[in-house]
Amino acid sequence: MTRSRLKPSVVRSLLASAALVLTTAAGLTSPVQAQTAEHSGMSLLPAPPRSFVAAPSIKKIQTASTLTASTYTTSGPVQRNVSLSALLGAPANAFAGAPGANANQNTLVLYDSTGAWAWLGEAYAVMAANLVSHGSKYTLHTAATYTAGELNNYTGLVYVGSTYDEPLPTAMLDDVLATTKPVLWMNDNIWQLAARSPNFGAQYGFTPMFFDFSNAVTVSYKGVAIQRNALAVPSGLLQTAIVDPAKATAVAVATNDTGGTVNWATKGANLTYIGEIPFSYIGMNDRYLIAADLIGKVSNPSMPARKRALVRIEDVNATDDPAALRAIADYLFSKGVPFTVAVIPYYLDPKGYYSNGVPQAIHLSQARNVVSALKYMQSKGGTILMHGYTHQYSNVPNPYSGVSADDFEFFRAHINADNYVIYDTPPAEDSALWTQGRIVKGLMDFAAAGFLAPTIFEPPHYAASATDYKVINSMFSARYDRGLYAGGWCPNGACGTGTPDYTRIYGQFFPYLVRDIYGSVVIGEQLGNVETEAFNNNPPRLPADILASANANTVVQDSVQSFFFHPYVNINYLKQIVQGLQGMGYTFVPANTVKQG
Repeated sequence: MTRSRLKPSVVRSLLASAALVLTTAAGLTSPVQAQTAEHSGMSLLPAPPRSFVAAPSIKKIQTASTLTASTYTTSGPVQRNVSLSALLGAPANAFAGAPGANANQNTLVLYDSTGAWAWLGEAYAVMAANLVSHGSKYTLHTAATYTAGELNNYTGLVYVGSTYDEPLPTAMLDDVLATTKPVLWMNDNIWQLAARSPNFGAQYGFTPMFFDFSNAVTVSYKGVAIQRNALAVPSGLLQTAIVDPAKATAVAVATNDTGGTVNWATKGANLTYIGEIPFSYIGMNDRYLIAADLIGKVSNPSMPARKRALVRIEDVNATDDPAALRAIADYLFSKGVPFTVAVIPYYLDPKGYYSNGVPQAIHLSQARNVVSALKYMQSKGGTILMHGYTHQYSNVPNPYSGVSADDFEFFRAHINADNYVIYDTPPAEDSALWTQGRIVKGLMDFAAAGFLAPTIFEPPHYAASATDYKVINSMFSARYDRGLYAGGWCPNGACGTGTPDYTRIYGQFFPYLVRDIYGSVVIGEQLGNVETEAFNNNPPRLPADILASANANTVVQDSVQSFFFHPYVNINYLKQIVQGLQGMGYTFVPANTVKQG
């Protein structure tokens, strides 16, 4: 049985990576509800309002008026995931790295925690820590709780400065100045480090200068032009001056609309400095990717340079066309491309939205032709993962039709008057038992259809509560998605000890394998999917757009180029993407291979 989809893909999986916090022309409002744009792929966390002082008032910082042009440079057994804390009896803010992380590396991640926007410090730090996990284990906590000599216990440091003039401990500043270990410093308070040193410029070859507010919306890194969202411009970029080119270099340079340049990232000796928060207003082709690469250089200086790719066939259920599934399998097999199939085990259309008002409920085992096609796909290199139980919620629109593959399952959502999808809250009945019960029922459906239990889970539309993610982590060896996180979950870095605030949610995509703050191994997806029509304020997305995102991802060492494809979309689009990625030198591998590190 086939059906006409409500829309090309309805809120596809990019939604959960797109937590948009409302902004106004004058600054930021309270982050009330998450709005999302399907194809933006953005996690639009804001940056805190910038101080109106362009140059930080620290004695060693030059003001803009002192500058001249010469200042500038241009299927197996399920393995439960557990935290490092649980394994070693370590503090609650110590976390294991992802499979394949360098066992000899241990990174310290520090963040700001004062002021009206302190919650953003935690959010940015979580995003940084998730990325750090690709290269090493790590400890996460506030900069305010740093103790003298602590850095000696780690192989590198990542600090996210989100609060202007956060009172940093002098012990932290002194230890950073004394260490030869790699340090990545983001955004604010670099002037405190410079003021603490009698010879900062001589030591590192550069000095922090002033905030540049020009319209710099492109960043060049490794010869690739990377986007910078215009919404980030009002937050400024802290410019640096290279005072000793033998010691320092601008590793990434932003260009504004008049051709002027601003050092976006500067490296001198063991210190790399990024002049803004790279986790605010991010998109799929964004300077966030540069940060992901620079973080990898700290967490694992010996990071491998593999070029791997993944493709996932999406939203497969009892109503799909078996011939289309077989055709996809034949094509991918002919190109030597292993693939994953995201299967919804129980199809529901409780109001008969697609069947003239007649409700439908079809277990996978009842769709014998689809089951046969899925087994054929397995024989051609396909791996089946579990994509929710019903991929919809109850018998109500959530936010579209109430039908499987259209709606959210583990989160409530609606569409506002401006045609944005709004994330509301987890369902009223959300609990560990409720989530576990749905997953168990889905696994029973797979068994009834003759399939082994999948070991990888993909939350529908990449959205679930913290409770749900913990359950998923306990029942599957990996997720295959983008993460959705909530403020308040990680007080002082002790993730899971706080209460999630679902009015402050944010999403994150991953260009490589990570172990996120829920403890889950996460196989990333960052390129999106083909959409031939605009929807929910998103433009169409075609193979050329996906390949443009792939080109941006080439700046990330060890990136895994990952996209998904719906079986009802013209297969020629799939062919264009596969051939394009292979032409870029990427090799498609099974998701289980990536899962192992």
